[in-house]
Amino acid sequence: MSKVEASVRIISPLLDVYIDTGDVDRVTAHLLSNSRLPGPRANLELSVAFADTVGEHARQDPGTGRRLWHLCVGFANLSPDFAPAGDPGEFLAFCGIQGIGAIGAGLPEYFGRALDHLRDASEDQRWRAREAAAIAVQRLLESRPDETLAALEGWIEQGTWLEMRGAAAGLAEPALLADAKTAQSALKLHRKILVRVLTAGERTTDEFRTLRQALGYTLSVVISALPGDGFTYLRQLAALDDPDIRWIVRENLKKNRLAKKYPGEVEAVRTVLA
Repeated sequence: MSKVEASVRIISPLLDVYIDTGDVDRVTAHLLSNSRLPGPRANLELSVAFADTVGEHARQDPGTGRRLWHLCVGFANLSPDFAPAGDPGEFLAFCGIQGIGAIGAGLPEYFGRALDHLRDASEDQRWRAREAAAIAVQRLLESRPDETLAALEGWIEQGTWLEMRGAAAGLAEPALLADAKTAQSALKLHRKILVRVLTAGERTTDEFRTLRQALGYTLSVVISALPGDGFTYLRQLAALDDPDIRWIVRENLKKNRLAKKYPGEVEAVRTVLA
């Protein structure tokens, strides 16, 4: 039995109690006591089990879905003042954001509201909350790819640096990019992000640096799924006289998914950089 499956066995009856009685204390206590925070690594398996179970329960009954939606939104809305980074309370927000994605993926009537919540979460000052938003976006991409991709385009065209970071991180999932149409869309959206980077006048904020850090690996995930078009684009980027673009290219070339699988193509891009 996997760690996620073992966690599902525990969290499922606790959620049943909440659904039947409205008593949130048992769910909350279990998540807090098993969060592994403070510490370097939160309990990712438990967060996945929570979101999986929430999504499964919600799909069974609209009334159950409504109650679980309120639970997840309540967790997700815990502020950094109440649940600061590294505190066990942050794990409640981490799980709640993922639960919002699971419900939005399973119940069409919650899809739009889920996207709105995830867009807000992508700008959270806590990196775990931002990561939870990206994970939740991946659930939406899996269930409703066309609508989610269209929404992410809005995050990129009119969004902030952190919203763009949320879109890029959400797209950087190899299992999703196995679908050729999704992979092409992911490359197109990365192009749009990098156009905004290239034309930006102000690049000194923490938010910009967070986006740049993410692009230092997300682009390699997309290129690995589309090596033909991807390396052509990477060579174009490498030819640009822009320090941030060139840094992003160099970082992606270091990733094993490119360096080990496509050594010739990587060397060709390095030649352009030089």
